[in-house]
Amino acid sequence: MTDRVDFYVLKTATPRPRWTVACRLTEKAYLRDLRVVVLSENEADAVTIDELLWTFNERSFVPHGLLRQDQPIDASVPVHLTANLDAIEKADVLVNLSDRLPTGLERFGRIVEIIDADGERLRLGRERFKAYRDRKLALETHQLDETADV
Repeated sequence: MTDRVDFYVLKTATPRPRWTVACRLTEKAYLRDLRVVVLSENEADAVTIDELLWTFNERSFVPHGLLRQDQPIDASVPVHLTANLDAIEKADVLVNLSDRLPTGLERFGRIVEIIDADGERLRLGRERFKAYRDRKLALETHQLDETADV
């Protein structure tokens, strides 16, 4: 069951800072021995996150796997990157980089939403915020600048 949803709101409208914040939050969760799923809008974005997880911090190592459509999940991998949640049974943290409300919220202990200043992304983020609130989930909002430590 989902305990809470955290919204991280950036002041920039470019995708790379969102992806970098996602990598930093994923690393923090991994270092706490949590299982993480990063949901991207599409497979191309998931591939970008896959590459960025290797390079966003030269001192970090986050073992992860890219989970493609209709591919079986490897339970030994602590972090999965995907554009489709169908194969995911459960995880401690879902990092949502997509513009849609994730299905099967009960599978995730915590949900992280990373929203940037793009007008459409802000609008869709507000809709998801309302949907989570309507489900009576605990919500927190964190305003970030590009150099903020998460």
